[in-house]
Amino acid sequence: MSVQERKARDRAVRERLIVATARELAEQQGWDAVTTRRLAERIEYSQPVLYSHFRGKREIIGAVALEGAAEMAVAVRAAASAANTPRERVAALARAYLDFAERNPAVYDALFQLDGGLAYAQEDTPEPLKDAFAALMESLGEVAGDGVHPGLFTEVFWASLHGLATLTRAGRLLPEDAAQRVELLVDRLALV
Repeated sequence: MSVQERKARDRAVRERLIVATARELAEQQGWDAVTTRRLAERIEYSQPVLYSHFRGKREIIGAVALEGAAEMAVAVRAAASAANTPRERVAALARAYLDFAERNPAVYDALFQLDGGLAYAQEDTPEPLKDAFAALMESLGEVAGDGVHPGLFTEVFWASLHGLATLTRAGRLLPEDAAQRVELLVDRLALV
């Protein structure tokens, strides 16, 4: 292995460590607890080393969001692929999405609530974000209905899921009705 290859490998390892540590700290104590000073202490590198990877917290949030988008796409696809009918796929997708949001609140915030410096629904949207949307559209596009653009339908369904995830987490919705909400969403919005 050349010196350049080793340096690149070491850099990638440090970057993954920074992202993983930021994510862990955010999941444990919230994003306010994630500071470059705390991260540098936890990973046992100096702040200048941290800044050589990320310009600041905003970019770290963006890196966590991209990682989370990839994980969410995998979860949604796995759930949908285990189902047999369009209705089962949409219901499985909805449950997987809401479960991801519940299990990973800091990642979900990085994806959809916080400024990670990422472009959404733009030409320069990073590939993991595009793929997460594509993972939703793969199942939702098949139930969009005649004359309805699959992307637009996916946006509306996704917005409904986001609202459910956000309101549930904020304690605004009764947790015991979660399954009924998914069924209602699938039956009435997806019409399957």
